[in-house]
Amino acid sequence: MAWSEDETVWGEDEYVAYLRDERRRFAWVMQRYEGLTSAEAEKAALERYPYEASDTPFRGLIFHDEAWHWAMLRIYNDRYHVDRPELAQPSAEYEALD
Repeated sequence: MAWSEDETVWGEDEYVAYLRDERRRFAWVMQRYEGLTSAEAEKAALERYPYEASDTPFRGLIFHDEAWHWAMLRIYNDRYHVDRPELAQPSAEYEALD
């Protein structure tokens, strides 16, 4: 990601690649921890990570937290890190998705 003086500027290829990777990770968590089918998980990922046009203000802001966090919020709500402390950090399986 390239930085300008006062904002983050994403190149299109970089943005699309990052978007694709976060969708893949989100879908994996939804399958593994919520039990969605592959098709359901992909649909959920597309809904959570819609494509944002290059002129969208704060494009890519969702990337400030990783897919693990957004998926845990959806599955277990905003207290997941308290109620399920073993899920506060991404699993080794998730980390191995790279």
